[in-house]
Amino acid sequence: MTEEINFDIETFSILKKPPKTLFGIGNSRLLETKMVSIVGTRRPISYTKEQTMRLSSSFASIGYTVVSGAAMGVDALAHRGALPNTIAVMANSLDIIYPKVNQKLISEIYQKGLALSEYPDTTKATRYSFVIRNRLVVALGEVLIITEADLNSGTMRSAEIAQELGKEIFVLPHRLGESKGTQKLLEDGDAKLITDMDQFISRFGKVQEIQNDEQAYFKAIPTLQEALVRFGDKLYEYELEGKVEIKNLKVYWCQK
Repeated sequence: MTEEINFDIETFSILKKPPKTLFGIGNSRLLETKMVSIVGTRRPISYTKEQTMRLSSSFASIGYTVVSGAAMGVDALAHRGALPNTIAVMANSLDIIYPKVNQKLISEIYQKGLALSEYPDTTKATRYSFVIRNRLVVALGEVLIITEADLNSGTMRSAEIAQELGKEIFVLPHRLGESKGTQKLLEDGDAKLITDMDQFISRFGKVQEIQNDEQAYFKAIPTLQEALVRFGDKLYEYELEGKVEIKNLKVYWCQK
């Protein structure tokens, strides 16, 4: 059910036009957590898909909330990898599921994460509303991570917003001819390269914080599918180490 969200005005004070009202469905307490923004192309290559999932699940594992725009491609992967620690900022009102291809994911975000919109019910997305949406996605995160982008894309507009707001931009390494948008950001000195995933994540959280968050996550008894999305093969390492038990397609925390 859509409801008006109470939010810290200071969060959006860096914007020239901060939101006057925010509507939400889901866990509004996620707005009180540390956040990082992950965005990118609607048509990611396989490498980008894998690394986006790894990034988002890693951030969720250290207690961060991943913010994105619920679009196809990178946005959807960022949300999926971080669930339930994810916020989707929509370019339409929350009574409208868009894009339809992400209907199942958006429904899960409504149930487990948080969806936000500036628009009252029955408001459809427009070309302009996507740009407006992007400023909130960027403003919420401590940093902006772009995992793949084309030149002259909406993602590059998000990069411009991040620069205007003084947010650091990080990108993945790509081969020549791939992700020309992020390559341009690197060439111009407007982004920093993620060369070591574990080292990059460690900038935001300590090992003990990761362990504590994992314990809380597994004590909620996630499904096997949810845990695999978040931890991948690491989940089976935990099982061998006796940290978790997999039973009836559920994952249980074993360690005291």
